[in-house]
Parts: sequence; C-alpha cells; structure tokens
Amino acid sequence: MSEKSQQARKRRHERVRRRVVGTAERPRLNVFRSGKHIYAQVIDDAVGHTLASASTVDLELRTAAAGKSKTEQATLVGRAVAERAIDAGVKKVVFDRGGYIYHGRVKALAEAAREAGLEF
Repeated sequence: MSEKSQQARKRRHERVRRRVVGTAERPRLNVFRSGKHIYAQVIDDAVGHTLASASTVDLELRTAAAGKSKTEQATLVGRAVAERAIDAGVKKVVFDRGGYIYHGRVKALAEAAREAGLEF
C-alpha cells in the first residue's frame, strides 16, 4: 500500500470515527486488515477496553484458516469475534469499517458476525 493510499485510509477512518463511538450498551466492532491478516475487536470506548477480539494470527484460527482464501479467513474471524462477544455479554455493536471500503474481506467479516448473532 502506497503512502498516499495509507494517508487516504487514515483520513476516511478519522471521518468515520467522528460519528462511530462505542458505548457500554453498544460497543464498537473495529476492523483492521493488513496484506496478510485481518483483525477484529469489540471495544467499549467509554472505558477504553477491548471486550473481545479475533484475528488470523490467533492460534486456533490460524490452523483453521490454513489454505483458505483471505475472504474465507475473514469469514472465520467474523464468526469467532461474534461468538467471543456474545460470551462476553455483548449482542449489539456499532460497525467501524476502519476507513476500508465495505467490500471483500471487510464485508465477509461483517456478514459472518451478523450470521453468528451480533446485531448491527
């Protein structure tokens, strides 16, 4: 990713974050993707705590994601973060796409989280 596109993503993310704030009742589901991995966190911004997280770097997901496409890996991460959030007592979240276009891996993660029981 070039420096110019990284700066553009940061600008988009800042613009999204002005409106998207996680509360105790409705935490923020944040997505970050790199060239190889995708990460998702459920964050309560009021206290600054991560309530649940999942990524392709996690040991249990790494083995399940081996040999799959990046979109299929994102689906696994979405399902896992939703299950972990529900275990932590979170049913409703607000989606923070992190300045990325709602397409491909980001969309796959969001749809898998919805199917696993998260509401947003």
